[in-house]
Amino acid sequence: MININTYLTKINYQFNYQKLWFPALMWLISRFIIFFVMFVVMPIASQTSHITINQYGWWDVLFAWDSAWYYQIATTGYNYGLDFTKTQYSVAFFPLYPLLIWILTQIKIPVVIAGLLINNLAFFAALIVLYSWLEERYEQNTARWATATMAWCPYSIYGTVMYTEGLFLLFSISALRAFDKKKYVWAGFWGVLSSATRITGITLLPAFFLTAWKQKRPITAYIASLSVAGGVLIYSLYCWIKFGDALAFLNAQKAWRTSTGFAWQGWWHMLMQVVIGGKNAAVADIKDPWYLLQFAIIIITSCLLLRFRRKIGDTKVRYSFFLLWLVLWLMAGESLIKIVLIFGGLYLLWYYRPSIPLVSAIYGFCSYGIALNTGLTASVERYVYAIAPLFIVSGLLFSKYPRWGYAVMAFGGLILALFCVRFAQNFWLA
Repeated sequence: MININTYLTKINYQFNYQKLWFPALMWLISRFIIFFVMFVVMPIASQTSHITINQYGWWDVLFAWDSAWYYQIATTGYNYGLDFTKTQYSVAFFPLYPLLIWILTQIKIPVVIAGLLINNLAFFAALIVLYSWLEERYEQNTARWATATMAWCPYSIYGTVMYTEGLFLLFSISALRAFDKKKYVWAGFWGVLSSATRITGITLLPAFFLTAWKQKRPITAYIASLSVAGGVLIYSLYCWIKFGDALAFLNAQKAWRTSTGFAWQGWWHMLMQVVIGGKNAAVADIKDPWYLLQFAIIIITSCLLLRFRRKIGDTKVRYSFFLLWLVLWLMAGESLIKIVLIFGGLYLLWYYRPSIPLVSAIYGFCSYGIALNTGLTASVERYVYAIAPLFIVSGLLFSKYPRWGYAVMAFGGLILALFCVRFAQNFWLA
């Protein structure tokens, strides 16, 4: 006779294993690509070029741009001054990530290793939470595609280097999942951690509040929504006590950007780079007619493929479109990727809004509102990558059209490897 405890333990083990192995596989393979490029390819390249590797240590290739700010905060604390419109101050960066780094340094873990451990483990945990949530709400196929999209998106590099993406994704996905499952204490807890990690975490507040109002949820849902502001309020109190300016973290942003709002000119110029070519867009004149001819050929070919798709066959049409995409990418470069990721993601979020949790849809649109109104086009793609509902709609899309999903994952892996080369060389990425 089978012991009931042994049987239940076996079921629980199989349940946990199923929710763990696929996210682990996606994390391991995608991170292997990153580490292989950065720690094998780049050192070899540095011996035959001007590239400098290991200037500070083995972790040098994973440390650039904002990483230096987090290092400074974790080691020497925050700084701020009255000339915040001209001088960049570290107070612009939210405190939870550098605080966790500082805590690990107290047990003799080096600063950068602590930062890398936190971000990588948090990103891994975020993949697990996302997969578990979507498998419960939809089905396994959707959960797998959503997890794969999150792992293989080129900007997932920021879940491995010394940045906050992994930590923020873990907290925001956990908060959305908890609220969706009506676990309001946990929703408030994860929401506080989100807003203490990045200012965009505050968008969980309207998402929780409006969902609670729309779905007539209990008073505890409203309390959870208001508690999200806790992370920002605690940091604001710290800024007031230390610097005498409760809004120091907002004022310090003025040194990074001189304006706010939607950057119409920047996005229009980027679109023109795709449509008429970089050389032509730079001078607002036709200096490179060959680009226009090539772009016209791509558009005409695409129209013909759609017109005769039944005669050609779906398989050949798909391969042809993928080939045309590669050609256009080689012509237009990163501008094409940014426009498709940002505005294509916004379209998918709108299209699938009835199919995803209401709290996720509201959070996604509110987060887009912040990302697209910074007054800049720089870094917007990285902010958009951290909007978790985009992975949900991607899972729904690719579970319906898996062949397109495989093509997107392959292309994403290629761009991820190229992004690793650029980041390792200290070139601006996002």
